[in-house]
Amino acid sequence: MKSFAGKTLRWNWNDGVVELTLDREPANEIGTAMLADLEKFVAAFDVLAPATSVCIISSARKHGFSAGADLRELYEGVAPLDGAERLAGVRQFLERIHAVLNAIDAAPFVTIAAVHGICFGGGLELALVCDIIVADKMARFAFPELRLGLIPGFGGIPRLKRDLGNAFVRDLLLTGRSVNAARAQARAARRVGAQADGRGAGDGGDGGAALLAAVGLV
Repeated sequence: MKSFAGKTLRWNWNDGVVELTLDREPANEIGTAMLADLEKFVAAFDVLAPATSVCIISSARKHGFSAGADLRELYEGVAPLDGAERLAGVRQFLERIHAVLNAIDAAPFVTIAAVHGICFGGGLELALVCDIIVADKMARFAFPELRLGLIPGFGGIPRLKRDLGNAFVRDLLLTGRSVNAARAQARAARRVGAQADGRGAGDGGDGGAALLAAVGLV
């Protein structure tokens, strides 16, 4: 299917470009509902791929791209279970999200993450599977779960290491600090582009055509 509107996201195909918009209140937390919608998106690749050149992933939420995994939902879902069932539930969720992100990482078309505002945790891991990240000057990148003693679990660490130097990765992972778009661009010029005018990459404006022009794809 070339268009879809789910509980947490929607996508539309037009003239070779798929625009996928994350839209779950309050800040695009990735829980079971968004995971299910992302699985539908990946399942549509066979239909989309032959006629698609580029996919742009953006956010309709004013807070930013994504605040990351919905830890509250995950905890409340497994808390009533015994130890073995709890572990199995978490493992199943992680296996499903890894399958989705691996599929997007290997997508047979160019993928662009259009980032504004916060891009944290699992949201950053989603952005990292894209070929290009275009961020406005107010974008912030971080793995805040590290301050809770949690290791990023969606495959972001090896992808971060793949694209950035070890020193930068250690700083991000060992401190839990956030990084703004300018510094991210300086350390990963091949992957991250900053929008100089400050217009949110995913907050409207000229839409997908202007973004493609900005990164030189049209």
